[in-house]
Amino acid sequence: MSGDKTHELKNKFWTALADSPFLFLQLDSDPHTAMPMTAQLDKDANSAIWFFVSRDHTFAPGGPATATFAGKGHDMFARFTGVLTEETSRERLEKQWSRPVEAWFDGKDDPNLLMLRMDLGQAEIWNGDLGFFDTTKMLLGFDVREEAREEHLNTTL
Repeated sequence: MSGDKTHELKNKFWTALADSPFLFLQLDSDPHTAMPMTAQLDKDANSAIWFFVSRDHTFAPGGPATATFAGKGHDMFARFTGVLTEETSRERLEKQWSRPVEAWFDGKDDPNLLMLRMDLGQAEIWNGDLGFFDTTKMLLGFDVREEAREEHLNTTL
């Protein structure tokens, strides 16, 4: 895959995640921990995302984790890995804090508040939107495997 296509698919992924920042997250040590979470994004930090949880939450211990994502309209899919660690930067807390987060906690100084940073690693990204021409070919029974391969990426985030 060309560098331009790689860059394009990564950008589409980040745009889709920003548009709908909901994903399934699980600790790699226990697949039963999988649950929906809201990713806190920073447009200038494309190698990390953040989550707010309570100190007694399943994810509080941190460690290797895997996230799965389906974009709005099911036109973008991704699975990516990373490592969850406690984020201790007050500046980062201030930047990521929002009204929806506030609804879950008793303010930024809540002793039960834990902000986790997921430092991102490997990712697999699928663009489910083949476009009008290729979708029509598929509906008519024509082979679109090569076109679909061009909309799939293994990369590092």
